[in-house]
Amino acid sequence: VQLQASGGGLVQAGGSLRLSCVASGRTSYDAATGWFRQAPGKEREFAAGIRWSGGNTYYADSVKGRFTISKISAKNTVYLQMNSLKPEDTAVYYCALRYGSTVHSTEQWYSYWGQGTQVTVSS
Repeated sequence: VQLQASGGGLVQAGGSLRLSCVASGRTSYDAATGWFRQAPGKEREFAAGIRWSGGNTYYADSVKGRFTISKISAKNTVYLQMNSLKPEDTAVYYCALRYGSTVHSTEQWYSYWGQGTQVTVSS
């Protein structure tokens, strides 16, 4: 499985961005995708996740109410809509995939990773 993340950029505080993660290769509906982010000097952290089967979504408290994760199964694509962005959302955002329907918030559970896309929010 290969993951391609895109959609990052520079935006002012209060603005919006939509990230995309396209999966190719051997995919399965018994899978989960997570978006993680890593700010400079900090560890990578979970932001949001979605089950491919059923579409259940999960969010970190820091993004709840501002970010929305969704998917289009026919396109093997997961999106992260980010609204009301704050400077503290500045990070490299990674999408990751694991087989199995549980969304985990720790990166060790994910076997496949995209290359990361930079999100910068200016104040």
